[in-house]
Amino acid sequence: MPPNPPPDPYATLGLARDATAEQVRAAFRKLAKQHHPDLNPGNKAAEDRFKAINAAHDLLSDPETRGRFDRGEIDAAGDPVAPEPPRYHRYADAAAGGRYRPGAEEDDPFGDIFSDLFRRGGGGTEGLRIRGADARYALAVDFLDGVTGATRTLTLPDGRTLDVRIPPGIETGQTLRLKGQGGPGLNGGPSGDALIEIELRPHPLFTREGDDIRLELPVTLKEAVLGARVTVPTPTGAVSMAVPPHSDTGTKLRLRGRGVAAHAGRPAGDLYVTLRVTLAGADAALEAFLRDWAPANPIDPRRDMEGA
Repeated sequence: MPPNPPPDPYATLGLARDATAEQVRAAFRKLAKQHHPDLNPGNKAAEDRFKAINAAHDLLSDPETRGRFDRGEIDAAGDPVAPEPPRYHRYADAAAGGRYRPGAEEDDPFGDIFSDLFRRGGGGTEGLRIRGADARYALAVDFLDGVTGATRTLTLPDGRTLDVRIPPGIETGQTLRLKGQGGPGLNGGPSGDALIEIELRPHPLFTREGDDIRLELPVTLKEAVLGARVTVPTPTGAVSMAVPPHSDTGTKLRLRGRGVAAHAGRPAGDLYVTLRVTLAGADAALEAFLRDWAPANPIDPRRDMEGA
């Protein structure tokens, strides 16, 4: 057994072993949102917890792998569990079975029985179909691949390549399973799977919260005061958006359906645009106007800070 065996996936998600598929999904969504690295910057414990939650969900959300885990065929990491040796094999490995090992007395009346069993594969691997081991890899992909989905190529250490389909909505730390792309089986057993952990590279403009995307958009003083139509970048291309008159820095506008693409029965997320008024391009004419300008209803923008 490894020194740090992976935790039980049911315990990781806080579920009973008879939990339904919907309960698995609901527990994963709740915990993944709570421990997401974007919401816990610099928190290594939250990052590790997030990875464990994803690994548990990957195992339990697949009926086949969940069944194999429940039957004791694989462990919590998805690796095969060695079959328990036959009872006579356990006895032969014990101290009392020492006389049945090579070098024991040749007149042992049971020696021929055990040697015949081993020749036929009763105590070895001959004739025993064993599933191949799972192989683990890491793949870094662009931020937008996790938003819109994509297919990327993973080059393996032996030079082979795998085409990996990146579904929309995937997040850093989640693992994709490619069936049959792991280690070869023994004696005709099935091959293991390739387990590919995804890392999303950061984007220079966009950040993500669940299925929603956030963007900070600079606007000029004129656009903010008078209102305007401006061009806004989105994950699927630039669109036109109306900036209302008298907008201020921090004003939030929403573009529906411009976030993470629809996936797993969930609708597309939204793009939230936060305006940032910039004075870039201000000139002498603007400065002269402001010197002589006296608003009809002057206000103090810091009035709420008095006495704080």
